[in-house]
Amino acid sequence: MFCTRCGFQCREDDRFCSRCGTRTGIGEPVGTGKPLLLDKRNRKIAGVCAGFARYLDVDVILVRVIWLCVALTAGIGILAYLAAWIIMPSDYGNEPQAAYRPHPQAG
Repeated sequence: MFCTRCGFQCREDDRFCSRCGTRTGIGEPVGTGKPLLLDKRNRKIAGVCAGFARYLDVDVILVRVIWLCVALTAGIGILAYLAAWIIMPSDYGNEPQAAYRPHPQAG
């Protein structure tokens, strides 16, 4: 097997290229990717763009700008946003919340 980045010949069971460190794809679990959920902590309106940004592992501002451009030019972006808001499940309960602790000097 050859590395797709540097062209170095790797062994068949290598998970990373020994020359450049690129992942080879061997040993990755199938179907255990991040779920597409509404991101309620980083939301502006409903958390749709923040959820897509987390799922795609990109900056949330980039997703918001692209979504806005599609909404303003094609008009379908608004309907797609509303549909995603209704269809996508929320991330509440999937990540542990920090417990509320009052300030020590609060009295």
